[in-house]
Amino acid sequence: KDLAKTYHLGEETVRALDGISLEIATGEFVAFMGPSGSGKSTLLHLIGGLDTPTSGSIVVDGQDLSRASDPQLAVYRNTNIGFVFQSFHLHPIYNALENVAIPLIFSGIPREERLKRARVSLEAVGMGHRATHHPSELSGGERQRVSIARALVINPRYLLADEPTGNLDSVNGNRIMDILISLNRLNGITLIISTHDKD
Repeated sequence: KDLAKTYHLGEETVRALDGISLEIATGEFVAFMGPSGSGKSTLLHLIGGLDTPTSGSIVVDGQDLSRASDPQLAVYRNTNIGFVFQSFHLHPIYNALENVAIPLIFSGIPREERLKRARVSLEAVGMGHRATHHPSELSGGERQRVSIARALVINPRYLLADEPTGNLDSVNGNRIMDILISLNRLNGITLIISTHDKD
């Protein structure tokens, strides 16, 4: 409600968001559309608890994220939010299975159980056969599927995808969107994406 985010770059003030109010229902599929620099990523980061607003409030399941402490935001992210980024953010020294298991480290889950859950998550996006491959050995579409598996491994209630097809060709982009839409329709995950592509 009345969400605003201002950045200060030297002497310049950038208003990334100015008075945004919206309501997203559980299980909804929402797309924020607009050109680069229009505030889409900023809005996703605020909803995901990666950043805090300059003013206004973000209430998720009764919790006001704008008043939450850093430890509270960390718990919120680790238990509710799956992130999918345009640039994948996969760790180059870990294989696909290990990359997917990373979010579970912060939950104190033993390694064997982490890898078991990561394998299930990779299978869900059709990447089980590439579990031992490193990011450098995967195509862009495969890397994005691994990043979706990583987002899913915590069983999130909300999946936030920031330009998830931006670095992919149209075939792989369509494949990724099919996966995301099926997660929304079949699993009931609330899906929020940002995109500059109206298609």
